[in-house]
Amino acid sequence: MESIFVYIAKSAGLVTLFYCAYYFLLRKETFFTSNRWFLLTGLITSVILPFVVYTKVVWINPAPIPNLNFSDTNLVQNIENKTFEINWLYVMLSVYCIGLLVFLTKFAMDFYSLNSVLKGKKVHQQADFKFIDTNENIAPFSYFEYIVYNSSMYTPAELENIIEHEKVHSDQNHTVDVLISRAFCMLFWFNPVIWLYKKAITQNLEFIADKEAAKKLSDKKAYQYTLLKITTHESCVAITNHFYQSLIKKRIVMLNKNQSKRRNSWKYYVVIPVLGAFVLLFQAEVVAKEKQQAVKEVSGEIESVDVYRIKKNSTDAELKEIKEKLKSIHNVDFEVSDVKRNAENNLTSIKVAIKNGTQLAQSIQTAGDHTIKDFGVIVITDKKGKKNVGIQTSDEANTSKIAVSKKISSLNAAKNDNCKTNADSKTVISKKLTTKIDTNVNDNTNTSTKTNSNANTNISTTVTIDTDNKTNTKVITTTNGSVIAISNETKAANKVLESLVIVDGKEMPRSFDVNDIDTKKIESVSVYKGVEAIAKYGEKGANGVIEIETRD
Repeated sequence: MESIFVYIAKSAGLVTLFYCAYYFLLRKETFFTSNRWFLLTGLITSVILPFVVYTKVVWINPAPIPNLNFSDTNLVQNIENKTFEINWLYVMLSVYCIGLLVFLTKFAMDFYSLNSVLKGKKVHQQADFKFIDTNENIAPFSYFEYIVYNSSMYTPAELENIIEHEKVHSDQNHTVDVLISRAFCMLFWFNPVIWLYKKAITQNLEFIADKEAAKKLSDKKAYQYTLLKITTHESCVAITNHFYQSLIKKRIVMLNKNQSKRRNSWKYYVVIPVLGAFVLLFQAEVVAKEKQQAVKEVSGEIESVDVYRIKKNSTDAELKEIKEKLKSIHNVDFEVSDVKRNAENNLTSIKVAIKNGTQLAQSIQTAGDHTIKDFGVIVITDKKGKKNVGIQTSDEANTSKIAVSKKISSLNAAKNDNCKTNADSKTVISKKLTTKIDTNVNDNTNTSTKTNSNANTNISTTVTIDTDNKTNTKVITTTNGSVIAISNETKAANKVLESLVIVDGKEMPRSFDVNDIDTKKIESVSVYKGVEAIAKYGEKGANGVIEIETRD
């Protein structure tokens, strides 16, 4: 609805621009034919240009991972009482439609009046013109090839002047200009400028007819006297080119005016920079895209990291765009097959294979009953220009480097998605969104399980803080496969990337032991990875960040 009014406003603004250019720069010039095409171009531009849109891409940082809130406070959903409000857009649309209907009715009446004048009259064919000599007391006019006049009201010399004038109108199809301007007056009836625009078009057509007719007549002064005589006739048909026009003085002045100099034609091009500014200011469609390349180096060896996300609602065009970017930017072949979608056009099955040069780097095939999980293609380029490519599933597609080694991945195999206490004294923090509040604390002091509610979602996320006695490494995993590690000790044989730990806004030392926190006092845990972590904490967060908030 709003887009309709935006279009109307833009179109009206463009009409105003062309009218002002004509009125202040071209109105007094004798380039009548050029003025005709300038005015028509203004009307056509005002209709087409608002549809011309160019895309402006704005790169933004990816949205951070939402906080995992473990508060056992009841969630209260506030529902605002809806009150009756007047939709002013519908009110304005109704007023516009009523005005349009009124002017359409007026146009139909004028057309009926014209038809009554032409119907049943004797027509004299001469070349491409059809002459109708009527007995009605109306001003002479032309309508396409028809030229209508009352010969009993004029002398033969005056009638010759009138017919030569109307022949110009008919020969140059001036009726088309009149009908176009009338149509715009009906569509934009609320804009006072459009009525002035129509008047300018009609008046300029008279200037053209006067100039061309005067060239063919031997007595120019007699033609001007004929103009003065015709002013006494006030009856005319609205949608025709009629010989009588108001402001006869202007027609006579323009008829006797010297030809304008050609160098004044620069005035026609004044509108071009204004139209360019209009497109730049009002026709830009801003598209926000997440940054795919790390803005900082995440280590001393990595130059850049690009991540290309494939989501369950990714379209075929987006998949094609990823393929083209990988090929043009990284020289990586990206092949997609076995694509299946559900009724909502979401991906339910897809097979992806990537090749680094001629060597197959990695392939993956994922499918589900309804939709698939998001995954992505990651390209890591070192300072020597070597590229490493791979596929990461789920939230790991957000990371700016591979956050855990194979050793850490193996530690994740023992995670418990059902949040039961394990014999090896794992500390488990669970958030399962259901429809009611339930709190359960087991006897084991190292375990705290809480359930929080939100009636608007059924997403289940489990965060596990796991201590491996052999490597002295704390590993946080989630049910969707995300892994982040904290290491107190790093062995040369099994190097583990260290994650930054923030507790209540304070940075913890690398020797910090997660098990030192009383799990009963944990309020929430937030996990940041990749670009999000770097953007928030700089290079210190390159290996991931864990934010822990505790209760007082």
